[in-house]
Amino acid sequence: MAGSKAKWARWALVASLVAPVAGCVAAAAAGAGAGTGIYLTSRGASSTVNGSVDDVAARTRSVLDGEGITITETKNQAEGDQRSFKGTKGDLDIAVELKRESPTTTKAEVSARKNLAEWDKDYAKRLLNKIVKGG
Repeated sequence: MAGSKAKWARWALVASLVAPVAGCVAAAAAGAGAGTGIYLTSRGASSTVNGSVDDVAARTRSVLDGEGITITETKNQAEGDQRSFKGTKGDLDIAVELKRESPTTTKAEVSARKNLAEWDKDYAKRLLNKIVKGG
């Protein structure tokens, strides 16, 4: 009888150790397929955004205008598959790079540079979050 209880206790211990790991794997898999996430880069923020390059470029321009950012340069390259916006707001130099990943998704990178060595990643993330949400 004591052997049987020890056996069940071991199984209970194994189950309690394996269950959280399985849950983490399931959550990670769900998160990977759930769409876009914003992550910080060495200079700002990046994300895969739902929408064509044209759609995301229009949202980008709207967000930059809404934030009072003066657009100083735009580029349209690779037959429209890559777009870039540069602008200024106060002491920040803002850059947005868009690149087609598929017909319905666009890779977006946003940076907000204060000076040669300092970046405002929080502001870049806020801008990208607005672009992802559509303004």
